[in-house]
Amino acid sequence: MYIEQAYKSDFRVWKYLILPTGFIGLIVLNYIAILLSPVGVEDSMQQLIEAWGANTVLVLAIVPLAIGLVIVLLWTKLVQGQSITSLTTSRAKIDWKRVLFAFLVWGIVTAMLTGVSVYLAPEDFAFNFKLGPFLILLIIGVLLLPLQTSFEEYLFRGHMMQGLGVLVKNRWVPLIVTSVLFGCMHLGNPEVEKLGYGIMLYYIGTGFFLGIITLMDEGLELALGFHAANNLVGALLLTADWTALQTDSIYRDISEPVLGWDVLIPILVIYPILLFLFSKKYGWTSWKERLTGKVLSEESFRTLTTDETNI
Repeated sequence: MYIEQAYKSDFRVWKYLILPTGFIGLIVLNYIAILLSPVGVEDSMQQLIEAWGANTVLVLAIVPLAIGLVIVLLWTKLVQGQSITSLTTSRAKIDWKRVLFAFLVWGIVTAMLTGVSVYLAPEDFAFNFKLGPFLILLIIGVLLLPLQTSFEEYLFRGHMMQGLGVLVKNRWVPLIVTSVLFGCMHLGNPEVEKLGYGIMLYYIGTGFFLGIITLMDEGLELALGFHAANNLVGALLLTADWTALQTDSIYRDISEPVLGWDVLIPILVIYPILLFLFSKKYGWTSWKERLTGKVLSEESFRTLTTDETNI
C-alpha cells in the first residue's frame, strides 16, 4: 500500500501540486531556452568544460538537484506533515538492504556491459584514466550523484506518484504520468540533440521500469538503488562528448553515435530480466492489481492499518 502512505500526511491537493508544477515549469523554460539558443547543448558543455574542467561542471550540474532533494524532504516533513519513511516505503522502516541489492545488481550489470562493449569494439573507446581527476570524480560522485538520483525518485516515484494516486484513486494513471514526465525531463539532454527524439523511448521506458518496481515492491528502495548505480557507475566508467554527464571517467566513447534498435535492448530484454529477478527474490504477486488496481479510500486505509495494529 505504497500510494496510500499519502494518507499519513495532511493531504491537500495543492500541497502535491506546487513542487511538480514548479519543477516541470523550470524544465519547460530550460528546454525553450535550449531551442532558442544559437549554440547547441553539446557545444555549450564543451565550452564550459574547457573553461572550468569536467569535475567543476559536473558539480554545477548536480548541486541544484541535490538541493532539490532537500526541498522535497523538508516539504514532505514540514508542509505535508508526513514522515520521510512513509514517503519512501510502505514498510515500517526503510529497507536499506533492498537499496544496496538493486545498486549492486545494476552496478555489476553496467560494468559488465561496458566491459563487453570495450572488448568487442576497442576502436570506439579511448582509455581516459587519470588518477588525480578520477579520484576527485569518485569523491564528487559518491557524495553528490546519489542525491541527484534520489531527488528524481522522491519527486516522481514518491511525491507525485502518491499524490496523484490518492487523487485519481488508481495506480495506472500515476504510473503512466510519472513515467512519461520522467522521460520528458531529459528533453534538454545533449543525447536528445545528438540522437534525436527516438532516444526518448529509452528515458520513458526507464521511467516505466522504475515505476513498476516501485509499485510492485510497495516502496522506493529498489528504484533508489538502481538509479544511483546507473548514474554513479556509469559516470565512473564511461563518458562521451555528447552525454549529459561528461566526466573524467576511465573510458571515453569516441565513436559517432547512431540511434538504432539497440536503444530498445534495455526496455525489451534487460529490464524484463531484472523484473523477473526482483519478483523471485521478493515474492511479488498480483501484478495486475498492484500496477492497475484501485487505491484505497482514506477511511478504508485507516481502518485496515488500525486492524493490523490491533492484531
